Amino acid sequence: MKLPVLAAALFALGLTQAQAQSCEGNFSVVGTPMLTGLSYKTWDMVPKRAPARVLKDLGAAVSAEGFADMRIDNATSSVLAIQETSGSGRPQTLRITARKSGSGTRVDAVFVVQQGQVAPEGYVRDALCRVISGAQG
Repeated sequence: MKLPVLAAALFALGLTQAQAQSCEGNFSVVGTPMLTGLSYKTWDMVPKRAPARVLKDLGAAVSAEGFADMRIDNATSSVLAIQETSGSGRPQTLRITARKSGSGTRVDAVFVVQQGQVAPEGYVRDALCRVISGAQG
């Protein structure tokens, strides 16, 4: 009888730890450098804040990171911004969504670079997490 109770407790603890993972811990990269486009992704929770309020703060944080042509779409609860730093005329795209989750808001961020382009993982991770933390209020 003790084994099933212990297993259930460990399972619940594991779920709690997974949910509490930080923005940096949620970071991932999808794609093959230089061969395909790359998507740098992360997400984090903003506790006790509504998506509309978070979205406004995300817009300010994206501007502070130097992105141009930023658009906030309240209907889809998202921010879209463009960055062109390579001089190639091929922009990189930042998409951020803010969705209600429990008593807070889940923020997902994706920075996409085109085929043949790369960006330093550490810098992108830190920048995305700075933007998300800007929504913490």
